Amino acid sequence: MPSEQLLPELEVETTVGMPAKCILYNDDWHTFDEVIVQIVKATGCSIEDAERLTWEVHTNGKAAVYEGALSDCLRVSSILEEIALHTSIEM
Repeated sequence: MPSEQLLPELEVETTVGMPAKCILYNDDWHTFDEVIVQIVKATGCSIEDAERLTWEVHTNGKAAVYEGALSDCLRVSSILEEIALHTSIEM
């Protein structure tokens, strides 16, 4: 019986010079409270920060609500989109 060789697991990490950003867009369907709650749920930020970000989205039409690794931005985007908020990821 041939002997089995176990190869060590390699952890591969790709580093990009600039982090990704999760952009949230304004809409006419969601209340401020709904957006604030969802930003807190998605990013873990404080209610005060979520309120500030919601006003920025409302005033400017969009805002970067999260910045970090691409995988984290995709997770944040997914949570925001649970209530049909519109998002995108920028690199």
